[in-house]
Amino acid sequence: MDALVNIAAIAFLLSLTAYAVALGIGNLRAARLNARTAEAECDLLRQRIEQLMDHRRVERSKAELSWNGFRKFEVMRKTPEGGGICSFYLSPHDKKPLPPFVPGQYLTFQLNIPGQRKPVIRCYSLSDSPNHPGYYRVSIKAVPPPRDKPDVPPGLSSNFFHDQIREGDILDVKAAGGHFYLDMTKHAPVVLIGGGIGLTPVLSMLNAICESGSKRETWFFYGVRSSKDHVMKEHLEALAREHENVHLQVCYSNPLDEDVEGDDYQHAERVSVELFKRVLPSSNYEYYLCGPPPLMNTIVPDIEAWGVPKKNIHFEAFGPATVKKAAPAKPPEDKAGEAAAAIEVTFAKSGKTCAWDGSSDSLLDFAEENDVTIDYGCRAGNCGTCITAIRDGGVDYVVEPGAAPEAGSCLTCISVPKGKLTLDA
Repeated sequence: MDALVNIAAIAFLLSLTAYAVALGIGNLRAARLNARTAEAECDLLRQRIEQLMDHRRVERSKAELSWNGFRKFEVMRKTPEGGGICSFYLSPHDKKPLPPFVPGQYLTFQLNIPGQRKPVIRCYSLSDSPNHPGYYRVSIKAVPPPRDKPDVPPGLSSNFFHDQIREGDILDVKAAGGHFYLDMTKHAPVVLIGGGIGLTPVLSMLNAICESGSKRETWFFYGVRSSKDHVMKEHLEALAREHENVHLQVCYSNPLDEDVEGDDYQHAERVSVELFKRVLPSSNYEYYLCGPPPLMNTIVPDIEAWGVPKKNIHFEAFGPATVKKAAPAKPPEDKAGEAAAAIEVTFAKSGKTCAWDGSSDSLLDFAEENDVTIDYGCRAGNCGTCITAIRDGGVDYVVEPGAAPEAGSCLTCISVPKGKLTLDA
């Protein structure tokens, strides 16, 4: 009996010891886990503080180094990228430091093109990250005539860049601007979408994310017809390979026979919200997109219809404004339902009064159709080049301006007349 009691006592003591050891190990593990959690939270806090400090330094540098009007820049390098696109590396001719920009912004150029009676103003997106203080880069596609209108002249400024601008040439450039950009102080996951040459501003965003060491979840959708139009292929693949937070999704709408799915591209279809629904874990992202009219006109409303809040959808149209366009103003109908007289639009400086019938997309288009010259740059309400004084009447905007013009003026590239209108043009 004593032996059994001793055995039981020993077993009890062993169980107590095992429990104490297990409890100690558990407490040790919990302590280590708590320490790791606290350390991770401290690291995150340090990163956020560093990013805020970097942001303040950037803002201070922008204020100190930016310039008004046009500044002389030298073309240091001209690099063909394929797909009709060429990159131009620009450095200030005065050798003074460059102010930083935020990824997604653009440069405004004043171009002296032979045969034009005055300088041409055009805007082109910066295509690299802001982390290169020695240069700015723009990547420009030589715009051909429309496929259905071969007799229409090719793009004036883009072909001037390709055909006549050489390394060593001097260009007049305004400081970076624009309201379409990625906030680098945020950590929210993002979906970046580029169609065709709309790749450039979102490529700037992608480069900035990767070069900053940010771990924010990033999905990059790039839509082109085939490998002939696929630019920056090796660069994009390297970013996806070297950064586990970057998910590259290339879409070919019309792949060639030699194009290999899974190698050259991931999806044989156009970029669409239906594709997002299949590929993305959820809709809970911030979306940044830039592309041609067909892509913009479908994806923006479809993302909204998917339930994504408008505040999480950021876009930049290029060429004539194409997103969220209101119906152009049309002449009112009389009581019998018949169209009343067309709206009268007067261009005071040109001495022309023309009948607006609602078929033009904007006052800028209407002016051009009637041989009235108004300067323009982006044609999307961002650069402010087309601002024109209103002498009498009022306008409606078909898209929201990037920055509201001063009172008594309008951005003709995205406005239509409310009624009888007189412009100082």
